[in-house]
Amino acid sequence: MLVVLGGGIGGLSAAHYLVKRNNANSKILLVEATSYLGGWIKTIVNEDKGVIFETGPRTIRPAGHQGANTLLLIEELNLADKVKPISRSHPAAKNRFIYTNKKLHPLPSSLGSMFFAQPPFEKPLIMSIFKDLSTPMKKIQDESLYSFVERRLGRDIADYAISPMVCGICAGDAKEISVRFLMSSLFDAEQKHGSIIRGLLRNMFDSSSNPKIEGILSERAKKEKWSVWTMEGGLQTLPDKLSSKLADDGVDISLNEKCTSLKFVDGGVQCRIGSKDVHAKHVVSSIAANGLAKIIGDNFLSQELSEIECVTVGVVNLAFNGDLLKENGFGFLVPPFEGLPLLGIIFDSCCTQQSGKTVLTVMMGGRWFDKYFGKNPTKENLLDTAITQVKNILHINEQPILSNCAILENCIPQYVIGHHERVNRIQSYISDKKLPLSLVGSSYNGVGLNDVILSSRTAVDKIIL
Repeated sequence: MLVVLGGGIGGLSAAHYLVKRNNANSKILLVEATSYLGGWIKTIVNEDKGVIFETGPRTIRPAGHQGANTLLLIEELNLADKVKPISRSHPAAKNRFIYTNKKLHPLPSSLGSMFFAQPPFEKPLIMSIFKDLSTPMKKIQDESLYSFVERRLGRDIADYAISPMVCGICAGDAKEISVRFLMSSLFDAEQKHGSIIRGLLRNMFDSSSNPKIEGILSERAKKEKWSVWTMEGGLQTLPDKLSSKLADDGVDISLNEKCTSLKFVDGGVQCRIGSKDVHAKHVVSSIAANGLAKIIGDNFLSQELSEIECVTVGVVNLAFNGDLLKENGFGFLVPPFEGLPLLGIIFDSCCTQQSGKTVLTVMMGGRWFDKYFGKNPTKENLLDTAITQVKNILHINEQPILSNCAILENCIPQYVIGHHERVNRIQSYISDKKLPLSLVGSSYNGVGLNDVILSSRTAVDKIIL
């Protein structure tokens, strides 16, 4: 038997790839501790009001090896006709804002804007290139994303571009997050060639790349210049289709069952699932690393996995009658030094049609959740805070006609300094000991949906079935 732990997008996609590879016809069991499949992806549809809320991810990027792989999965699930692309010319793709100094500032989005100082940046962005070329290399194994960008490109970029971007991507603090989280290639460019620019120029002539993933949707995305895409009816369409296909393919899906113990034994893994002992030939774990640490019967792995911590995010969806936004765009992010409980606000009704409503998603807390909301916050408190922030920043004084509040506990792993080396130690240990365990999901090699799905495919491809 093959066991998959976790019914989020990582576990569902891992089970899908196992079905494709399962030449030995081994039984596949997917175990989910809750009653819901899809993890942090959840769509709430109000048909009466014509409103769609997303409490988790809402759009996916098509670019790169990871993006092409996800689009190929969409084709395999016969969901191509459900894809709703947003082109690079769309306001949601071109217009992104930073809220600082009590104002919304558009981020530079054209080549020409690099040559002029545009608030909140004090200098033209072109100056960061000259700074990089004149800054000596610092030989180092790892450092914070903030430190790397401040050192090579300037404090302006670190404060007003990188810090809020990290808030939006992983709800974390750029002064703690490893440079390898978002800028591994730029960091390597400096370490190998002395500067980011020199490294990028040399890499332009490097023919090595990931194996090309061919797909109709991927080619269409390039031709039509997609920025991001979502799905008709909301992103939950993807995990819903995956789970129904897995059931049709004979995968045994066990809901409301928790794995409480994993012990490596001769010939596989002894799993305690609910009140039963299950012997697995191989286990694919997509649950959070610190959750796996509590059940795995190996002291080294338990200690290393427990060091990968997660943060909690409060998500409040709001819908208002009419078009109330003065600016069209994807939304805005907030630098941590502003001292607000807010990470950012997404303008959902700009990205997708919402029946003449203004629909917003307010993201709060993250690395600073306890600071602003305490250990036991109420949803009413988060809702009131969200409405207040919308009123103060976007000047929307109306009361919402619909709202939803979700507290996503420990939802996003934090890739702090040393994370890359820790994951290498974990994977090397598993490989050296020949343990029948594969690790997928957002705790290891990327927190985005594309990263998680590709990690599942890559891990399954390495399993000896």
